[in-house]
Amino acid sequence: MSNYCTPKEITQNTLEIGLIKSKMDITKMVLLGVLAGAYIGFGAEGSTMATHDIPILGLSRFLGGAIFATGLMMVIICGAELFTGNVLITIGVLERRVSVATMLQNWFWVYGGNLVGSLLVAYFMYASNLWSFNNSLHGAYVLKIAVGKVSLTFYEAFIRGIMCNWLVCLAVWMAYSAKDIAGKVLGIFFPIMLFVTSNFEHSVANMYYLAAGLLAKNVPALAEASHLGAKLNTLNLETILLGNLLPVTLGNIVGGALFVGSYYWFCYLRNPNIAQITAPDKNETICVK
Repeated sequence: MSNYCTPKEITQNTLEIGLIKSKMDITKMVLLGVLAGAYIGFGAEGSTMATHDIPILGLSRFLGGAIFATGLMMVIICGAELFTGNVLITIGVLERRVSVATMLQNWFWVYGGNLVGSLLVAYFMYASNLWSFNNSLHGAYVLKIAVGKVSLTFYEAFIRGIMCNWLVCLAVWMAYSAKDIAGKVLGIFFPIMLFVTSNFEHSVANMYYLAAGLLAKNVPALAEASHLGAKLNTLNLETILLGNLLPVTLGNIVGGALFVGSYYWFCYLRNPNIAQITAPDKNETICVK
């Protein structure tokens, strides 16, 4: 017996997991959503702490992505509900086993829980005074990240959101393929490292980054160390909600639902006559009628 699942098995597993998620009671959705938001927040704050003073941008982003991946590892392995991963419930909708209303209800409550967890970690970082680390350079970096995110155009944020959750859902997909912890860790690591290194936009991570920036903005020493001056005024609730979270969330839905969920559903579940076969000479699974 192999220690991994084939693409068709992953698609079926994702469908079944989505059915379980869709039937979860609201209290559990919210509570597990809070945990996922906190786990992603921990990954985000760890990545900023590690990279805030690295002058080589490419190296900085790679290291940040490597650390950030820990957040999704905790979500998948420890058990939590993450909005961006739950976009894959669309497979259940396409199979007509989950209603659109039920899927949207799951997204709403999990997204809300993710927001609470992200805000909690952002507040804890603010209260811990850890942003003053290294002569406030850590906090200055937090501000630069937040201001950079609200400086994107709606379309830029939307497209980066698509590419981000395409990779995040592939990370979830690859984790579902593994039958042991080591395999899940490896499956998660590379797509997440890739999306962070590429500077794509993740709605739940941005809940932390933007909340952290809003809190850090009110600390004079951090604002001064950032040297952003009037640019700090661009960081406010309107730009956070409408200029970043809205387009990024929409992009995340498209990236995960279309380019992962719908694609694999079409190949492996849509047509009962589509069979999974193994090529005898290459031992590779292919999708054929």
